[in-house]
Amino acid sequence: MLLGLPAHLAPAALGDSVSRACHAIAATVLVAAAALLLVKQVASPSLLLWPALASLVPVLALLVVVERTRSTTAHLAYLIVGTASLYWYAVTLFAQVASVQASDAFSLSLPKIALVMVGSTALGPRRGLLWSAAGYAAGELATQLATRHTGASLRLDVTTLLAFVLVAIVSVHAEASRGRARRAQPRLHRAALEQQVQRLRADVEGQAAALVHDTVLGHLAAVAAAGPGPLSAQAARSISDDLEVLVGRDWLSPGGGTPDEAVAAADGWERSRLHAAVEQARGDGLEVAVTGDVSSVGRLDGATADALGLAVAQCLVNVGRHSGVDRAEIVVFGDGTDLTVMVIDDGVGFDQAAVAPDRLGLTNSVEARLGRVDGHVQIWSSPGSGTSIVLRVPFAPASPEPLGVGTEGGVSA
Repeated sequence: MLLGLPAHLAPAALGDSVSRACHAIAATVLVAAAALLLVKQVASPSLLLWPALASLVPVLALLVVVERTRSTTAHLAYLIVGTASLYWYAVTLFAQVASVQASDAFSLSLPKIALVMVGSTALGPRRGLLWSAAGYAAGELATQLATRHTGASLRLDVTTLLAFVLVAIVSVHAEASRGRARRAQPRLHRAALEQQVQRLRADVEGQAAALVHDTVLGHLAAVAAAGPGPLSAQAARSISDDLEVLVGRDWLSPGGGTPDEAVAAADGWERSRLHAAVEQARGDGLEVAVTGDVSSVGRLDGATADALGLAVAQCLVNVGRHSGVDRAEIVVFGDGTDLTVMVIDDGVGFDQAAVAPDRLGLTNSVEARLGRVDGHVQIWSSPGSGTSIVLRVPFAPASPEPLGVGTEGGVSA
């Protein structure tokens, strides 16, 4: 990561920022050169400096074009026009200003630096460095021609050379960063893939653990409590059904399709796992009263409806085994975004803090199961006061209306 961006995006973002900075520097030095000319002209009205001032205008205009287009044509035009303008600028200064009689004068360094800053690392560090080198060479060529034609002294312009070296260092660093990003990209992809695989594996293991708890462990507990003798027909049928579930793989992809396809609103309650959980509990001898808007179950997607039904089934199993009563109440109601199911009993209750950490009923089969579908669980219980469990899951997103159909069933304007 660099600048808070992914590794494959950071070099491009850095190159774009450096290019903007270079162009800003070029604009600044051109404006500074124009300001110096104006000051000299005001201080010495006899001088004729307006040709030098006029030569900076097309360079500034082309700099704006380069910043906006970043094209090869714009860069080339900037260098050609900038070289010609710098030559005219230098000739004017050599001829008019007595203090400027050498090619390393600061007044000449400013427009030469503007040519060096033409390099755009957003086009690639190597290309940017080549453009900067071309700008440096063009600037030196223009001043050399001007010194020959006017008889001024030719000297090494250290200021412009340092500006070019700075741009070269930045370009080399940008190229090295881009190379590191390219080399790191396969490792980042592998790490992301491994993380996704680990997440999927943990999800499948959680589903498997919950299923084993709800089926195998539950049946073993029921067999141990039943004592000697053959199993009841209901228990044998339940074990057989659960074995089919364990052997098959449907539990890996619960539900399916959209709410309209998987569970129609008209009969979603009868076809849901929540209804099956209630019927299973009733078959096991528990009296279950269901109230509320059961039709709202049909608005859940398949995976959420399955997770809710299995979680409620485990809640009802806990009522039958631990509450000391043979009656439970289920209340179903939905609002605009969530479906809420309350499982209530008037049994002995329990102290949640005293539940052993290895007890997986509520933790794995209810809370973790709903957590995988963005659901939430709240439990209220205390010894002697019964238990109330509230399970909340989100409805499936509403399907968008067809374009052109109004809310009143007519065609919108």
